[in-house]
Amino acid sequence: MPEYLVAGLGNPGSRYARTRHNIGFRLVDALCDRYGCTNPLPKETSEIRTGTIEGIAVGVIKPRTYMNCSGPPIVQLADFWDVPPSRVIVVHDDMDLVFGRIKIKEKGGSGGHKGVQSIIDAFRNDGFIRVRLGIGHPPAGVSGPDYVLSTFSEAEEAIVPSVLKTACDAVVTILCRGTKEAMNRFHRSEVDTVGQPTDGR
Repeated sequence: MPEYLVAGLGNPGSRYARTRHNIGFRLVDALCDRYGCTNPLPKETSEIRTGTIEGIAVGVIKPRTYMNCSGPPIVQLADFWDVPPSRVIVVHDDMDLVFGRIKIKEKGGSGGHKGVQSIIDAFRNDGFIRVRLGIGHPPAGVSGPDYVLSTFSEAEEAIVPSVLKTACDAVVTILCRGTKEAMNRFHRSEVDTVGQPTDGR
């Protein structure tokens, strides 16, 4: 039985696969690739996998219910596995962070992110862990919804693998050493224009 649940947020289907809003999905895929999380479980509302990360039993989920309805399938799975909100790690995009920046948060509001709000509403609890992946702020004249559903620029896409690698390291640190240690290590991390971690101050 998984001890933790890692949930990546995004929208299902090839139309959205490479959009900024789907970087949470891409993180889950990268984590599964690194640690061999397979054993897909059949579920209409979600893509679910299980595996072991550094000796810790973990379940991962990508809801297929579209971003704004992410909460119910995540909470249903957490309840089924008896995983409390404090052991649910939600990975999502964040327009308030520059591209390549990572922030970790233990609880609190949604910051306007409708996928996160859906999870808060479904849990009736805000005490889950968030790994926020910076996608940058919309340029002048571009609405937030249009921006998050746009694809990364060619230059940004070249750096995304390095962002995902660092984000995977952050999730593993949370699992193995706790949220505080992950905050201390990764809140100053940023990926520069050549895809290398930098001091993000």
